[in-house]
Amino acid sequence: MGGRVAVDQVDAGLRRYMLSIYNYMGLGLALTGIIAMFVAATPAIYVPIFTSPLKWVVMLAPLGFIFFLGFRLQQMSVSAVQMTFWAFCAVMGLSMASIFLVFTGESVARTFFITAAAFGALSLYGYTTKRDLSAMGTFLVVGLFGLIIASVVNIFIGSSALQFAVSVAGVLIFAGLTAWDTQRLKEMYLENMEPGAQTKMAVMGALTLYLDFINMFQFLLQFMGVRTNSE
Repeated sequence: MGGRVAVDQVDAGLRRYMLSIYNYMGLGLALTGIIAMFVAATPAIYVPIFTSPLKWVVMLAPLGFIFFLGFRLQQMSVSAVQMTFWAFCAVMGLSMASIFLVFTGESVARTFFITAAAFGALSLYGYTTKRDLSAMGTFLVVGLFGLIIASVVNIFIGSSALQFAVSVAGVLIFAGLTAWDTQRLKEMYLENMEPGAQTKMAVMGALTLYLDFINMFQFLLQFMGVRTNSE
């Protein structure tokens, strides 16, 4: 009887932990979207940013937040980790405002909902499957590095064929990472952690899934997005 109670407590704790991850992620996406739409609708903000070298600062700033959290997580308080996450999502909103300047709002919304449906299904699979996805995760991480290298190379050569290949690979890689990361986050809960550490890990888990979602969305947008200058 006691064993059954213990199992039920673990299951209930796991559900709360995963729910907190999805809550942070969902609120982070909402914050990013609101800021992106506001900036895109305000020429006084986006013109100085995207017509000057400042755009590179805005585009690279989110990467700085990720490295900062990665190196400083253990030394930071729970509230500091949370505030850094919200700041990251806000800066991502600035960075992603350009999407609303390049693609029509309708195609952005359509791609977002398709991404949300795919993400939900993939994350549910990662949560419920009994299959060990660790081997697939290793392969996907290697593929991610290859994707980054190919993307950087294409900045200089501007090949449409390479861009198409990168977009296809990007969708597949981040689809797989969504399932793997979900399973990995679930397994991390089973380790003994203090409540404060659990909260930090929930925020970092939300950041991981947030990045999976955003990247899958951006790569899908390359196929489904309708450009504002299209006939």
